[in-house]
Amino acid sequence: MSQASDTIVIGKIGAPYGVKGWVKITTYTDETTGVFDYAPWLLGEAAKEYTVDSWRTHGKGVVAKLIGVETRDDAESIKNLDISIKAEQLPQLADDDYYWRDLVGMQVVTLNGYGLGVVKELFETGANDVMLVKANSNDAFGQKERMLPFIREQVIKEVNVQAKTITVDWDPGF
Repeated sequence: MSQASDTIVIGKIGAPYGVKGWVKITTYTDETTGVFDYAPWLLGEAAKEYTVDSWRTHGKGVVAKLIGVETRDDAESIKNLDISIKAEQLPQLADDDYYWRDLVGMQVVTLNGYGLGVVKELFETGANDVMLVKANSNDAFGQKERMLPFIREQVIKEVNVQAKTITVDWDPGF
């Protein structure tokens, strides 16, 4: 079963910018301005809905004015809150594509059928993406976690979203 949640964090509210309720935005989207492709935003653990009134680039970052955030004190009250969106706001993918969030919780097995464990998380590195796999408790090689390069065709042989399995060409002892 996938552990993908109903919301995805796409950024964070930063420090107030000026005195009219503007805030700096830290974005986690591929493109800095991609955070503005989604509305409404859900802020903080309470997931209170906010709509962006306007935004602009500022230096290497972006700043935004949210509806209902009118003063510097209002902006200060939302400082450091995560910006989330509902999962259904993400674009639909082709049948053979998937989001990384869909892979978390999937079983990882070798070509020979050895169960390496469950995908704990995926992350980017300079060279290639990496899949962190939490080993099964009865791992014959005593591994607790493994980091596998997420390189399609070379290491990742098949991702079966329906069966919730990822088949890899990987030595379990490594």
